[in-house]
Amino acid sequence: MHIQLQQSDAPTNATHEDMAKTLLARFGLVPRKKDGQAQMHSLLLELYERKKQSNREKKPEIAVMPVEHMASAASIKRQTMYDHLKRWLDLQILKKTSFVSSGKVILGYELNGNTLEHAFRRAETTIKNHVDDSFKLIEELQNEIKKDKLRQGKED
Repeated sequence: MHIQLQQSDAPTNATHEDMAKTLLARFGLVPRKKDGQAQMHSLLLELYERKKQSNREKKPEIAVMPVEHMASAASIKRQTMYDHLKRWLDLQILKKTSFVSSGKVILGYELNGNTLEHAFRRAETTIKNHVDDSFKLIEELQNEIKKDKLRQGKED
């Protein structure tokens, strides 16, 4: 997993699109190439609208988006969408799911929570767990350094 958080603030009088762009930048979910044209904020907003409609109508299949539709919403190619999708899944903002429609199994992805906040709370938990694991590693490193110094002191 490669987490790349960024400092980014929404402009004054920001629209919901500006706020979505800022949010995705803060969680490292924007294109990493300077010339990347992916409209990931459009995808995020579409996923949220689908989830709301799904909850309202009590039809979970509405929230699920196949990769092709996700790529279309982000204005990118399907293969490029797969590259971006990995980061969304690593942070657990999206989850992979399937449903049956007209006798066919449809695979897709949906927000991993009933709201945007719930989905990004999962990302928060993922990041916190990563940081906690890092601090455990730091403690182990410090202890090993102390042990090595004690061993060297006994050998002198």
